[in-house]
Amino acid sequence: MQDSWLEQVHFDAQGLIPAIAQDAETGKILMVAWMNAEALQQTLQRQQAVYWSRSRQRLWHKGEESGHVQEVKEIRLDCDADVIMLQVHQVGGIACHTGRESCFYQRLNVVDGQPEWQSVEPVIKDPKQIYK
Repeated sequence: MQDSWLEQVHFDAQGLIPAIAQDAETGKILMVAWMNAEALQQTLQRQQAVYWSRSRQRLWHKGEESGHVQEVKEIRLDCDADVIMLQVHQVGGIACHTGRESCFYQRLNVVDGQPEWQSVEPVIKDPKQIYK
C-alpha cells in the first residue's frame, strides 16, 4: 500500500500531530507547529515544511510570506508515533514571526523572588520588514 507509512502516524481526534522543527546543524529547537496528513505528505514531496494553521484553518507552507522556508533534511516520528520532528535548514535564519531565530526566545527567570518571562534572544529582522 502506497501510504502505509502515513497510517502508522497517530493523529489526534482533530486529525493533527505536533511537529517540532529543529535546526539540523545546531540542534536548536526553532518552533512547534501542527500537521495533518496532507501537510505531512506535502512536506515529504516538497522537502520543505508544510504545516496546518489552526488559526487560519488551512495548509501553511512555512515561509510563504516571509521567504523563510524550512528545507527539510530529515523527518522523524517519536516512539509513540504521535509527534513529528523535522530536521531543517532554516532559510534566512529566522523561524519566528517576531523576527527571531527561534520561537523559544523567552526564558522564565526569577527576579526579586518573582518569576517572569524575559526575552533572551534578539530580533534579527523587524517583522514589519518581513510581512507586508
